[in-house]
Amino acid sequence: MADGTEAGSSSDLLRNLRETLESLPETQARIARMIVADPEWVVQTGVELLAERAGVSAPTIVRFARAVGCEGVRDMKLKLAGSLALGTPYVHRSVRPTDAPGEVVRNVVGSVTSMLAEWQSSIDPERIEAAVAAIRAAGRVDTAGTGATSHFLAHDLHARLFRLGIPSNSFSDAHLQLTAASCLGEGDVLVAISFVGRMPALLRTVAVARRAGATVVAITRTGTPLARAADILLAVDVPGDATMRVGTDATIAQTIVIEILSVRLGLVLGDGAARRLAAVHDLLQSAQLDSDDAPEPGWE
Repeated sequence: MADGTEAGSSSDLLRNLRETLESLPETQARIARMIVADPEWVVQTGVELLAERAGVSAPTIVRFARAVGCEGVRDMKLKLAGSLALGTPYVHRSVRPTDAPGEVVRNVVGSVTSMLAEWQSSIDPERIEAAVAAIRAAGRVDTAGTGATSHFLAHDLHARLFRLGIPSNSFSDAHLQLTAASCLGEGDVLVAISFVGRMPALLRTVAVARRAGATVVAITRTGTPLARAADILLAVDVPGDATMRVGTDATIAQTIVIEILSVRLGLVLGDGAARRLAAVHDLLQSAQLDSDDAPEPGWE
């Protein structure tokens, strides 16, 4: 495909990129992985932002488009859109209408495992460490998310933080998020979670927190308004979902970011955090609220 002939010979550009990915030169492979990981986003995104995410120059994106048999970036996007139309994007991007049940299982699970393997290489440990340092030093940490998935993840992070002994709040109501953000100060942290990264209520909360002097950590995609507003970006550049917007890939990736933050904080905080976690575990066990030894409910 590097000579520009193979991809152009088929109407399914996306499938060709997947099949020939490992044989491409390093720079082309980096661009191809970005396209395969989130083709819907690529179709809707300008050259400069594509180049930023792939870590290349805009002319390199143009040269790549020609190398895969397209007249230019616009033509490449049209062919990608055609590839997406061949599948079932409103059910799952990796599943075709003719797939048997076993193929659906393999394709869905394979899509997630492939995404994780690719995304892992893009995680920046220095940004993780910057977020850990800010949270550890904070007098207070608020977590905020708008929408079903982000709301759940914000509460999950909040629960992990207070178990480690870190003062933390999480509010579901947009008005409370805004009010709480106005009460943050220098040295405090707001962790804003949104894969979409452009929810107006959350962006207002972020703006208020920054004006109050707080550090904003964002868990979102590169290039979103939330990413641009953050002091520390923990990027989750994985495929979106045509129907749910925040699909399984995004939810898993964001959960893993939260897990990495929690584990790293636990290690940095040391014995004190370990004792707190053990105490919470023992309490729940003794109260039989979250216990493997809890008695079976008596329905008789």
